Amino acid sequence: MTDKQNWHGPAQYQIKVKGRLCSQWSDWFEGMTITYQEGITTIVGEILDQAALHGLLIRVRDLAIPLISVKRIKPDLEK
Repeated sequence: MTDKQNWHGPAQYQIKVKGRLCSQWSDWFEGMTITYQEGITTIVGEILDQAALHGLLIRVRDLAIPLISVKRIKPDLEK
């Protein structure tokens, strides 16, 4: 099986967590867009690489809010 997708560079991600984070948390999540609906907060934006993704997930852990999902939504960004 050949995977031609580049997994190492920048990409758009969607992170969903249980509970409410208001848009004021955007700076803490590096300018990502934060929306809330029906008990779920969705954090969307560009993440530069896998190390940056892990850093954001550590921030979610540090807030002690349950992680629901992490989804790569646009893998190959135009430069």
